[in-house]
Amino acid sequence: MTAAQRCATYEDLLGLPENVVGEIIAGELHTHPRPAPAHAQASSSLGADLGQPFARGRGGPGGWWILDEPELHLGGDILVPDLAGWRRERMPTLPKTAWFEMAPDWVCEVLSPATARTDRVLKLPRYAAAGVAHCWLIDPDARTLEAYANQDGRWLLLGAWGDKDQAAIDPFAAVPLDLAGLWVD
Repeated sequence: MTAAQRCATYEDLLGLPENVVGEIIAGELHTHPRPAPAHAQASSSLGADLGQPFARGRGGPGGWWILDEPELHLGGDILVPDLAGWRRERMPTLPKTAWFEMAPDWVCEVLSPATARTDRVLKLPRYAAAGVAHCWLIDPDARTLEAYANQDGRWLLLGAWGDKDQAAIDPFAAVPLDLAGLWVD
């Protein structure tokens, strides 16, 4: 950003049309359209699959908050992952604000042509620096899920799965995930 450019503000986010998602990364406003159906399907299905055993404790250990598109205020950045989760032992109650200042324990970004570069190049390093322990990247077009663990501020690839795989993936390894349910057929 040059000296002539101004830093984006929260008011810039509030002024965006309803069909646009906005984030502030390193002082710069980044926008993209609302998710396409395949993207929304992957995100919604994953949230449902994790919500029952981990957020509600039905068929799994419970102990998590799993939320769609939470607004994260991490340092000077305002980020909106597709899904995020906090262990309830770290965050026993949800904040009263419309955003979260505590970094989640897990984030998931569902990649699209409009967001893949921003998610990988700009957001992942910020999540790692903020102390997010786990990150998943889902590509509904390629039908893949990549899982990463934060190792001293750097992402370590735990594995990649695709199509109809069933996998036990940290931090939700207690209940295997059936990837076939994430994709639009």
